[in-house]
Amino acid sequence: MLQFPSPYDKTPPEKIKIVRPSPDSLDSTIANRCIGSLIGLAIGDALGAGVEFCSREDLVKKPVEDMKTGGTWNLKAGQWTDDTSMSLCLASSLITQKDFNLYDQMVRYKWWYKHGFLSSTGRCFDIGNATRMSLEEFQRRQNVLKKDRKLRVDLEVDQLPLDVIKKHKFDVFCGSPGSAGNGGLMRLAPVPLFFYQVPTLAVEYSGQSARLTHGDVRAVDACRYYGALIAAVVRGESKEQLLNDKFYDDHKLWFGTKPLDASIMEVASGSYKQPKGYDDGIRGGGFVVQSLRAALWAFWSTETFEDGVINAVNLGSDTDTTAAIYGQLAGAYYGYSSIPEKWIKKLYARDLIVCIAEWLQALSYSKNVETASSQGASATQMEPNDELERFDDN
Repeated sequence: MLQFPSPYDKTPPEKIKIVRPSPDSLDSTIANRCIGSLIGLAIGDALGAGVEFCSREDLVKKPVEDMKTGGTWNLKAGQWTDDTSMSLCLASSLITQKDFNLYDQMVRYKWWYKHGFLSSTGRCFDIGNATRMSLEEFQRRQNVLKKDRKLRVDLEVDQLPLDVIKKHKFDVFCGSPGSAGNGGLMRLAPVPLFFYQVPTLAVEYSGQSARLTHGDVRAVDACRYYGALIAAVVRGESKEQLLNDKFYDDHKLWFGTKPLDASIMEVASGSYKQPKGYDDGIRGGGFVVQSLRAALWAFWSTETFEDGVINAVNLGSDTDTTAAIYGQLAGAYYGYSSIPEKWIKKLYARDLIVCIAEWLQALSYSKNVETASSQGASATQMEPNDELERFDDN
């Protein structure tokens, strides 16, 4: 079993011991899609990191074509930012818990924030305002719990079992009702990869994973819709089916009784299909609806992973996140085997990312098929909020 280090050990991701699942537990076709999704996310992140916040005009003059050292965060070529770190934190929770534990997910995000857990540099950087505020609020709530339980150190409250958390009625959802940034969408992939065999859970849990840090219904529903797309890819649906304007209608049972917000429904109905891209209003900003449209435009308008991710980055602004969101879906669709080797070789901690993706697939077979149908979706209900207080980036 793959073991993740304590956040206090400061073990760099590239030094984590690789323990792969048994080959018998993997389906080669499904594994190719799962690995492609996580690697695609990380490659998009790494490609966009060096030009994050650059304008479209600057990138038209000098477009990104490869990973390079330096740039916005002074990273080495192939290093990634918060998008990948948070996605790996989420994956580490699913693998370690062998289930969907919202409290444990927030604990691991906090470890990244405070201790650089699963960071390519050993520290937290490029954190969005909404995510930072939610993690600060989570820590405040934990401190109250720690006092109530008379615990001495943070690790004790971090490791409390879920039944204790529920007994104290601990509220894990720390995102502001008006937080409609893309920070939930950028880290999403592990959830639909883990629950792809039970699409109703993949969709429900995708939304809940976002609500931890982003409380606006648009952020939640963007993840429900994109989670459905990723699950559909892993299940073998074609690009034509994914991009069909009636995808939601064709998969309505996956979404239960909660319809998509009108702004996300507009995207699902094909508003991203703009032949001129940027000139037709496609933007790579931090507002989740913008990000969703941009990622889907990049997927719709190209025929290879490489062309799409380059186009996503060169939209400008929130370059790493736009490309990371694109990479989750496109990587799953084209598969790991179709992602350019030149980028895979440069990618920081690529062996760990591959291993994590394999475990997500392996555990989805060994655990969720047997239990998910009896568990059902979480009873936690999401209340829509139509007001947007701010467009926080991430």
